[in-house]
Amino acid sequence: MNPTESSATRATAAVQGTLLCHHCGDVCDSADIAIGGLAFCCNGCKTVYELLSAKNLCTYYSVDQAMPGLTPKDHLYTRRYEFLDDESVAAQLLDFSDGDMAVATFNVPAMHCSSCIWLLERMNSLHPGVLKSQVHFPRKEVTITWRRSAITLREVVVLMTSIGYEPLISLQSAVEKRRHSTNRQLYYRIGIAGFAFGNVMLLSFPEYLAPIGTLPAHFRAFFGIVNLALSIPVFFYSCWEFFRPAWIGLKQRHLPIDVPISLGIVMLFGRSVYEILSQTGPGFLDSFCGLIFFMLIGRIFQKKSYDALSFERDFRSYFPLWVTLKDQDREQSIPLTKLKVGDRIVVRNLELIPADAVLLRGEANVDYSFVTGESTLVPKRSGDMIYAGGRQSGQAIELEVLKDISQSYLTRLWNNDVFTKDADVRLPLLINNISKYFTAVVIAIAFIAGAFWLGVGAGAATMVFTAVLIVACPCALALSSPFAFGSAQRIFGNNQLYVKNTETIEALSRIDTVVFDKTGTLTRASLPSVEYHGTPLTPDERMKIKSLARQSAHALSRQLFSTLEGPAGLPVTGYDEAAGKGIAALVDGAMVRIGSRSWTGAPADAVLPPQEHSAVYVAIDGSVRGVFSVANNYRKGLDTLAATLRERYTCVVLSGDDDREEATLRGFFGPETELRFSQTPEDKMRRIMELRAEGRHVLMVGDGLNDAGALKAAQVGVSVSEDINTFSPACDAILSADRFHAFPRFLRYAASSMTIVHTSFAISFAYNIVGLTFAVMGLLSPLVSAILMPVSSVSVVAFTTVATRLMAKREGLH
Repeated sequence: MNPTESSATRATAAVQGTLLCHHCGDVCDSADIAIGGLAFCCNGCKTVYELLSAKNLCTYYSVDQAMPGLTPKDHLYTRRYEFLDDESVAAQLLDFSDGDMAVATFNVPAMHCSSCIWLLERMNSLHPGVLKSQVHFPRKEVTITWRRSAITLREVVVLMTSIGYEPLISLQSAVEKRRHSTNRQLYYRIGIAGFAFGNVMLLSFPEYLAPIGTLPAHFRAFFGIVNLALSIPVFFYSCWEFFRPAWIGLKQRHLPIDVPISLGIVMLFGRSVYEILSQTGPGFLDSFCGLIFFMLIGRIFQKKSYDALSFERDFRSYFPLWVTLKDQDREQSIPLTKLKVGDRIVVRNLELIPADAVLLRGEANVDYSFVTGESTLVPKRSGDMIYAGGRQSGQAIELEVLKDISQSYLTRLWNNDVFTKDADVRLPLLINNISKYFTAVVIAIAFIAGAFWLGVGAGAATMVFTAVLIVACPCALALSSPFAFGSAQRIFGNNQLYVKNTETIEALSRIDTVVFDKTGTLTRASLPSVEYHGTPLTPDERMKIKSLARQSAHALSRQLFSTLEGPAGLPVTGYDEAAGKGIAALVDGAMVRIGSRSWTGAPADAVLPPQEHSAVYVAIDGSVRGVFSVANNYRKGLDTLAATLRERYTCVVLSGDDDREEATLRGFFGPETELRFSQTPEDKMRRIMELRAEGRHVLMVGDGLNDAGALKAAQVGVSVSEDINTFSPACDAILSADRFHAFPRFLRYAASSMTIVHTSFAISFAYNIVGLTFAVMGLLSPLVSAILMPVSSVSVVAFTTVATRLMAKREGLH
C-alpha cells in the first residue's frame, strides 16, 4: 500500500466540519491548497510534502502519528524566538558571520532517520535564502549557511521548527553539556549493570554450590525473584544503548550489528524470565548482567577513544599547531594551547586564523572557503572582526585575539564532508555486511535445529533453539575493531602522530607508495645556514628584504627572516605570492622580489649557491642584487628512514627546487627512487593522481600549507608540523616534526593493527562456528551458551588490547 494513502485519513479528517493539514495537522482555512485529495494549510507544508514524496519518503508521516510536522504559520513559534533578533544574542549562537553570509550549528533532538537527514539537507528548497545545510547525524546536529539579507536567524529557526525539527537553543555551552550528558548516561548504564552483575552473581552462589536438587524450592524462588528484580533495570535501561540503534536500523530497513546483539540479549533475558517465573530453572541472569556490563565497558572504551583521538573532543590537548605571538617588537612561535584572549598574533599568507580576532595592522583578505564553501576573498580593514577558520591571503597581518580558541571550527574543518576522500576503506563495509547476513543465518540455523530436535521432544527442541540464538552473537566482532583501533589511535597520539579517524589507520595499512615533498618535509627550518652572494646590500635594503620575508610562511622565507638582522616593520603593500616561484611587494615604496631565478629576472649566468643549498634570488626595483644560499638541513635519521621505506614501499620525491640536489637525494633514497624537481603544487597533485590511476595506494607526506592539493589527492595525506601554523583540513594526519624519523614504525604499526583486527575476526568466527556446532548437536545448554557469550567478548577484547600494546612495544612506541 502507498504510504501516503495510509495517512490520508488523518490529513483530511473532518473535525467539526474542518479539514486538517496532511503535514502539520493544523486546521486548513480552505481546501484550495491540495495534492491528490490531500489538504494543506499553506504552501510551506505543501512544499515539504512534495519534497518527501519525490524521494518516496512519505513514511515520515507515520514515524510518530502523535507528532506531525509544524506549520510555518504558527505565530506561537515566531514569538517564542523573537529574542534571536537581538544581535548580541545572535552573536553567541553564530559560528560565522561576515557581511551577508552566516553559519550556525543547531542541535536537533527530533532527528532520527534517513528521512530527517534528507529533509534537513534540503532546506535550501524551502527558502531561497538558505544556501546549504549539512547534517552530522551521530551528534544530531545540522550546520546551516544562509544569506542574512534574505532570511534572519530567527526565521531559520522557525523554518526548522515548521518542518518538525525544532532546534535546541542554549546560550550556555549547549554542545559541551550535551556531550557530558551523553557520557553520564552511559556511565549510569554501566553502573547499574555492574551493580546488578555483582549482586546477581552473589545471590546465585547457592544455586552454584548446592548439589543438584538439594536447594529448597522456596529459596530458589526467592533468589530468582530478587535476581529478576535486579536485572529488569539492566534490560530496560542499560540495554537501551544497544536496542536504540537496532530499532533505528530496523526502521530504515537494514540490519546493523546491534540487531543480532539485541536479539541475543532479548533471548537470554526472555529465557531467564520464563524459567524463573515457571520455576523450571534458575535462569541465566548472572550471565545476562555480566554480558551487558562487559559490552558497555567496550562501548565506553569506544566512545573514549573517539572522543580523545578523533578531534571530536578538545583538540587543544594534542593538536600540534603553533601560532606566531608578537610581544612588543619580538616575534616568537608558541603552541596554540598557550594562546590567550588579548594576545597579539601574526598570521602570514595562507595561514589559518585560529580564533576570533580583531584586525590591528595590515591588509587582510580572508578566504572563508573552509567555513562557508565559497572561496571569495573578503577584504578587511583595521578594526574589523575576523572569524576563526579563515585563511589570510596576502601579506602578514596582526590580530588581537577576542575569544578563546573554539573547537567548533577547527574540528569541523578537519571532519567536514568536503574533505572526505576515497581511501579504499573496507572494514566498516565488511562489518556491516557480516551483520546484515548474520541474523538471518543464525535464525535459520536455530529454526532448522529446533525442527530437527522436535523428533526427540519439545523440551529438547526449545533448549537447542534457545542455545543457538544465545551462543551465536557477533559481540566480539563488534568490539574487536573499536578496541584495536582505539588502542592504536591512543598509541599514535602518545607518539605525536595525530590521525583524524580510524579509517585513516586502515588506509595507512594498505599504502604501497610514499611520496615526499622536500622543503619543510625532508628538511627542517631550524638551525638555518644562510649566506649572501652578490652586490653588497645596504642596511635599508636588508630591512626591506626582511620585511617582505616576514609576510610568507614558506620555509625558505622563514629561514631568511630569522637570519637577517634588524627590524622588519617597513610598510608592505601589493603583496603577491606565487606558489613554487616567490614573493613580491612594494616595501616602503620599493618593489622587492624574492624567489626563483625566473621570478626575479636573474640572468642565466647568475651566481649559483653551492650544492645542498637552495637559491633565493633578490631583486629591488628591477635590479637583481644577488642570491641567498640557504643550506638544506635534512632531518635527523632521514638516511635510515629512506632505507627502511625502500625495502617495502615505492618512494617518490617531488621538489619545488631545481635538480642541483639530485645527488644528495639519491644518496638517501637510492637510484631506483623517482625524483622530480621544479614541481609546482599543481604538478605534485597531478603526479599523485597519475599514481592512483596506476592502481597505487599513495601516501603523501608534505607541508600542510603548500601541498594541500597533493595531500587531498592521496589516499592518505600526512602534514609535518614544525612550530608553525601548517594545519590543512585536506590532511588525514598530523605528524610532529620531532617524530619524523619514526615514520616507518608508524606504518608498520598500522599494518599490525589491521592484522590484529583480522585475527580477532577469525577468533570471533571460530567461536561462533564451534559454539553453533555444539549447540546444534544438543551438547550446549543455554546456561553454558550464556556464559560463553561474555567470555568470547572479553577474550577478543583482551586479545586486541594486549596484542596492540605488544606490537607497539615491539615497534618502540608507547
